[in-house]
Amino acid sequence: MLNGIVGFQLLEDGTPLSLGLILLSAAALFIGTGYIALDTAFSYSGHFDSSLGGANRNVGLYVLYQLAPLVFLTAFFILETVLVLRVLGEKKPMLYLAAAALLFAIGQIFQYVISTHICSGTNGKINGALFETLFTLLAVIMTWVFWSSITEDDWPMPVTGGTYT
Repeated sequence: MLNGIVGFQLLEDGTPLSLGLILLSAAALFIGTGYIALDTAFSYSGHFDSSLGGANRNVGLYVLYQLAPLVFLTAFFILETVLVLRVLGEKKPMLYLAAAALLFAIGQIFQYVISTHICSGTNGKINGALFETLFTLLAVIMTWVFWSSITEDDWPMPVTGGTYT
């Protein structure tokens, strides 16, 4: 989500402050999720023991591992849409961003909907994680293409038929 804010030039890209904020927010999410996951699995404090019975669900882990990234991705998409349409006045980069969102959604459909059918059809040998990973990779590539289209640098370098000089 902080990457979406950097495009508005509130903080200069690559400064120690912007990198520190991204590093600290990533560390906080990693430590929070890691603590809840480890405490749930190994019952260090006993706080999450109630989640071990019944359907074996942990709301805190779900929020940090599933819901927070979805909220951050939605915020990133909205921030970048505002940046491209209102600030830059461009429309073509939105095709790349929409393609990235669509590819990510297809990957999530494979992970959460189609995976059980693939797993059942192959007797548990494979599941939808292969396709989810592929579509997520394609979404990341499209996000890079989107970023490349709105920056002033010459990305990617044009491929020429000549040799290096």
